[in-house]
Amino acid sequence: MSQLTVELVAADRKVWEGEASRVFARTVEGELGILPGHTPILSVLVDGEVHIDPLEGERKTVTVDGGFLSVDHDRVTLVSETVDASSLTA
Repeated sequence: MSQLTVELVAADRKVWEGEASRVFARTVEGELGILPGHTPILSVLVDGEVHIDPLEGERKTVTVDGGFLSVDHDRVTLVSETVDASSLTA
């Protein structure tokens, strides 16, 4: 099964890292859905929610304050100045 390696980073900490089946984020170009095998991309995030569907467990939803998203070789990196991860569970 193909998977994505996802890293979500705020300016002051790593918020979440793990394996996922897909990621959804809003960019300046519009809503972006990322699946394994996605073409490499670097895009600017807008304020809003990011959804991560981990391989195990329930969907993780966080709110970001802009930032950027990078996809390369099934590795997704999301970086934002601030990330509200209050909805994440341990």
